[in-house]
Amino acid sequence: MIARALWFAAVLAVAALVTPAASAQDKLKLDEIPKKVMDALKARFPKAEIHKWTKEKEGADVVYDIEFKENGRKCEADIKEDGTYVNYEREIAAKDLPKAVTDAVEKKYPKATMKEIMEIMEVKGKEDKLEGYEIVLVTADKKEVEVTIAPDGKVLEDSTEEKKKAEKK
Repeated sequence: MIARALWFAAVLAVAALVTPAASAQDKLKLDEIPKKVMDALKARFPKAEIHKWTKEKEGADVVYDIEFKENGRKCEADIKEDGTYVNYEREIAAKDLPKAVTDAVEKKYPKATMKEIMEIMEVKGKEDKLEGYEIVLVTADKKEVEVTIAPDGKVLEDSTEEKKKAEKK
């Protein structure tokens, strides 16, 4: 019993030592995000509190994937290096989903619980167009699944189907 308590205390001590070093190493380095990207983000989301970002190559474009919160809502934006938006996502409540979307989820995953719902907005020039909803669910058999559903209820992506396709290759 005492050995177990000492072991647990040792694990906590090591975790306490490792965690500050890891978080210092993982500092956001917001100054590495180009000014055009930050200006675009702040223009649309003036109160954005960035907590994670990555820089990725998508075709010929460099895109910054920025995860942040604004007014307590989880958001994400994909912005090209020149400040042009690709799309952005905002967290919404299940009650705000269109009936076609909730019906599609219930049909495909009966008794699933919606864990996270993000509204996906495509940006074309000055126009924002609702592209769909990215929904993380916990199925009746306790598996986590991510689906993307169009506003009309059509399933656009399903992580379980993508996984099955990858396993067949």
